[in-house]
Amino acid sequence: MLADFDVFNGDADGICALHQLRLAEPRQAQLVTGVKRDIALLKRVTAGRGDRVTALDISLNKNRDAVLRLLDAGASVAYFDHHQADDIPVHANFFAHIDTGAEWCTSLLVNRQLGGRHLIWAVVAAFGDNLAEAARAAAAPLDLPPAALQELQELGECLNYNGYGEAVEDLYFDPAELYRTLHAHVDPFSFIREDRAYPILKNGYTGDMAQAQAVAPMHESATGSIYLLPDAAWSRRVSGVFGNALATGAPRRAHAVLTQKTAGGYLVSVRAPLALKAGADVLCSQFESGGGRKSAAGINHLPEADMERFIAAFDRAFAGKA
Repeated sequence: MLADFDVFNGDADGICALHQLRLAEPRQAQLVTGVKRDIALLKRVTAGRGDRVTALDISLNKNRDAVLRLLDAGASVAYFDHHQADDIPVHANFFAHIDTGAEWCTSLLVNRQLGGRHLIWAVVAAFGDNLAEAARAAAAPLDLPPAALQELQELGECLNYNGYGEAVEDLYFDPAELYRTLHAHVDPFSFIREDRAYPILKNGYTGDMAQAQAVAPMHESATGSIYLLPDAAWSRRVSGVFGNALATGAPRRAHAVLTQKTAGGYLVSVRAPLALKAGADVLCSQFESGGGRKSAAGINHLPEADMERFIAAFDRAFAGKA
């Protein structure tokens, strides 16, 4: 019996990208996902001839070997993503929808493929990915009042917030569970007003952000600021959205949020200046386990011994560029 696999990042972009696709093209598929930083997801998939794999919002650079394995086994792979992508496979069963431009997120790529059939969810995702200008531009055909756009922005931020953590146990909802809950709603406003999940996420977001905003930067320069958060579940949950908020508040400065890990070392989220929207991926790729996109990237594990090296690289990466 042929099988389908939906493999997606556990953040707002991955969830909303899959939601759009399955609203347009319903399919009973095995869900493969995890926390936002768990991106080497295709290694979990075993598929053979005739099976269909859809990959959403996970870096091809981190999954290329698994893609080639799946293609060799006879599966077809549809790949939607906006992260770093070197050496894209050329194969009859590989369907690439990849654009690394700073104004794209995966949900906007899916929206383009679907011809705008579920545009409103791409807007939610773009807001969640801190692409506010792109979200508002995409939303123009919807002709929504400012208050409604604000609600969509808050929803995107809350969905994105739920993706951050060292493990699923840090999150309020397993991303697969959150996707299934969300998928019951064609209209995001019904999810906002009727689903029990939304107030849980919004209250968690508000509380965690309040704690993060009380932390002073550990390093400041003409380039930007670096913050260090403690080893705590709230820190791990808020690290990415706190970085987004910092970037929005000071769009000509770069920001990094380091979170202490229980076993030692740091989880790192980097935001390039919004006025520049470039350089975060290059900076993080200098470190093992680092990568991402031009405007927002991260390092899954920065050893304590590399802290000073990271600070120096951060200051160099954005010096005089915004």
